[in-house]
Amino acid sequence: MPLIEVSVIKDVFTAEQKRQIIAKLTDALVEIEGENVRPVTWCVVREVQSGDWGIAGNALTTADVHALAAGAGV
Repeated sequence: MPLIEVSVIKDVFTAEQKRQIIAKLTDALVEIEGENVRPVTWCVVREVQSGDWGIAGNALTTADVHALAAGAGV
């Protein structure tokens, strides 16, 4: 039984985007292992509080991620 775990910063992705993450990651695993693995594939999207996620020694916030997505540097 495969388990796919994805951590994201809270309030970066919409509910619809999280559903897409679940569906597409499941599809990717099925592409590798075959369709019979789909019914037993679990996918969990965990949200981490803004500021509780760090990169390069610096806390990353929801605002920082939105700025990166818009093409601005952090």
